[in-house]
Amino acid sequence: MVQIGAVSALTGIATTSSKPRYNLKPDFAALFDPELTNEALSAAILDWQQKNLSKSALTRLSLASLGHKAGSDKILVSFPNGETRKLSAGPSSEISKAVIESFAAAFLEQPVVLWLSTSDDKVVTRDDEMAAKIGLKIEADKNLPDIILVDLGPDDPLLVFIEVVATDGPISERRQQAIYELTDAAGFKREQVTFVTAYLDRESAGFKKTIKGLAWGSFAWFVSEPDKIVMLTNGTIHLSKLMDIK
Repeated sequence: MVQIGAVSALTGIATTSSKPRYNLKPDFAALFDPELTNEALSAAILDWQQKNLSKSALTRLSLASLGHKAGSDKILVSFPNGETRKLSAGPSSEISKAVIESFAAAFLEQPVVLWLSTSDDKVVTRDDEMAAKIGLKIEADKNLPDIILVDLGPDDPLLVFIEVVATDGPISERRQQAIYELTDAAGFKREQVTFVTAYLDRESAGFKKTIKGLAWGSFAWFVSEPDKIVMLTNGTIHLSKLMDIK
């Protein structure tokens, strides 16, 4: 509460003292005015949030509100080539939408969606023509993740296998090896293959539940922090080199 500007701490008081140390800041305390109601209250809260909360915190608020939408809603996803698809509403679909619209644009040069599936629709889309051109045979399989992207920007195409996690099922070492068998058979070098597990947020239950199962040599990405990515290295790297990556 202190960090986001809602509360201030008095100086000169020991942390073990029984005296009060904290107080609400005036602009935050004003939100509790009994005369402030309905639309005026909503507007005041929104104004305070925009002025005081970070981008990631505002994203978390937006994500939290998704759970209150009607289950019959459809989520429209815009693909890199301009096509669109509708997915059933839910946390997994929201993550998939963010992966295709935000992750791909931020981390890939020339992204193409080869495969997209959801929990209630095993094959939302598949680009067999593109897969055939790069020599990858895609078939519905329990080891395939929710999304397969290919980056056509590098000289050698980069395959990106992405698992969407709302509650369970990250890219584990077992699944990583199973996918490697698929890409090995297609003639891809392993440096052309990468793995990502996508979550709503670092505070989400899905991340806390599955972090211990994430495969070394893979990445974790969060919808609430779209321009950042977590790398799980599977080899010794000097700290100075890590600082270069940072």
